[in-house]
Amino acid sequence: MTAPTLILASASPRRRELLARLGVVPARIAPADIDENPLEHELPRVYARRMSQEKAKAAASRDNHVLAGDTVVAAGRRILPKADDEDTARKCLELLSGRRHRVLSSIALLAPDGTLREKLNETVVKFKRLSDQEIAGYLASGEWKGKAGGYAIQGAAEGLIVSIQGSHSSVMGLPLFETRALLKSAGFRLG
Repeated sequence: MTAPTLILASASPRRRELLARLGVVPARIAPADIDENPLEHELPRVYARRMSQEKAKAAASRDNHVLAGDTVVAAGRRILPKADDEDTARKCLELLSGRRHRVLSSIALLAPDGTLREKLNETVVKFKRLSDQEIAGYLASGEWKGKAGGYAIQGAAEGLIVSIQGSHSSVMGLPLFETRALLKSAGFRLG
């Protein structure tokens, strides 16, 4: 029996980098083009799971497994947007300043036969109280561009984080422990 092959339904270089830490190189990258707007009154956990499942299904293959993920930053029941402009990033950082928030990282693995396996990781992150100068400095770095909640933990924002309870890799975009478990359950050979 040949080893399964994997399609990564994400254009994120961080997800590719994290997947490589498990010794897995996707056979192909196939970003899913789906509507990523939350439904009215949709809770963050439900939204994260729905997004990873829809992305996996959008990239479905008859010959390969498809791995898809979605990372959601949530302040209470509120889903924070991906920061596409500086004003959005500023509002996210102001909201997160001095408080805890949750990062929900959902992954879905779709087998060629349609079997769907999924896992969700929840990590709690707390920012220090951010001064206007710290926010301006972070915004100037540009690291916030396209990031859920307006920050990237693998960059300068890490120096503004008081504590993290959970998975660092999950906040980056791919929870490695859960991803490893899903891939192993599907027959992937991992170290």
